[in-house]
Amino acid sequence: MLNLPNALASLRILLAPLMFWVILNPEIFTDNGFHISWNYYFATLLFVLASATDFFDGFIAREWNQMTMMGAILDPLADKMLTLAAFLGLMMTGAASAWAIYIIIVRELFITGIRTVAVSEGLEVKASWAGKVKTVAQMIAIGFLLMHWPFANELLWFAVFLTLYSGFEYLWGFKKAIIKDENK
Repeated sequence: MLNLPNALASLRILLAPLMFWVILNPEIFTDNGFHISWNYYFATLLFVLASATDFFDGFIAREWNQMTMMGAILDPLADKMLTLAAFLGLMMTGAASAWAIYIIIVRELFITGIRTVAVSEGLEVKASWAGKVKTVAQMIAIGFLLMHWPFANELLWFAVFLTLYSGFEYLWGFKKAIIKDENK
């Protein structure tokens, strides 16, 4: 079902590879006489625009009662595509720690697998505030890394910490959902 929230999530999916390409191809600016910082600005602009769609698609879906199963699938998929495109591009250009990115990717894949199991078993494990804070911390770290600002790496490692914490919290919620289901 295509509605405005799903269209915004789809836009985020389309912006992710474009941003990834811009991060990996700074020569589109430097070969045309622009300073490398223009590459940073443009990649960051794409990231901020795509990130804004994340806020608006959820807000509109809730406020206009347009929550759909497709949206429940598209929204987290679009989020992962955007953050992973940014993190991988930054890692490939040497702007982000490969270890930090590895930890984030492994956690995301592991939790996605757990979510799939939960859904297949009919278990309800809701996203926590820690997961939302993790997402915001990752987005801030990505912005700082894209712009090559001071403390970008420290923010990245803080985001890694929150990523791991929210993953453990999700696992705890999954365990509680299994116990609750077994006691029915």
